[in-house]
Amino acid sequence: MALSEQYLETEDLHPIDIVEHIAEHHEWDFDRIADDQIAMAVEGQWRTYSITLAWSAYDETLRLICTFEMEPPEDRMSSLYEALNSANDMCWAGAFTYWAQQKLMVYRYGLILAGGQVASPEQIDTAINAAVLSAERFYPAFQLATWGERTVDDAMQVAIAEAYGRA
Repeated sequence: MALSEQYLETEDLHPIDIVEHIAEHHEWDFDRIADDQIAMAVEGQWRTYSITLAWSAYDETLRLICTFEMEPPEDRMSSLYEALNSANDMCWAGAFTYWAQQKLMVYRYGLILAGGQVASPEQIDTAINAAVLSAERFYPAFQLATWGERTVDDAMQVAIAEAYGRA
């Protein structure tokens, strides 16, 4: 059954209700923080990612934030920021930033639903999956550019390369 099939006859859908259904469908741990906000943990290959989605009725935007801890050495921060710029050049939906005070790498995405539009469960699921896939794709490059002390161009080759099979 498609994610959207149970919503076909519902008129007033709240985006966070849809997200809760998706989290249940995937069996992700989640916490409905408020009517307009939900937080969940999604297991990746490299990390467990903290994902928060929040609905803003004011600007009709569903905001997605995917975070993971990262504490690069202070002397490698310029390499991290250069790697962030390179990663963002390759991301068409969403962007990375680093919140130094919280020591968090952050992937942000906003789905604008102006004019009373409703996001489909497939759209929201795709946004969540894109966030996790982007974090998974660039996590090794961020690590190599900071802890591995590789050049950013060299580190980004890991993100560009297509992996085949599993070791």
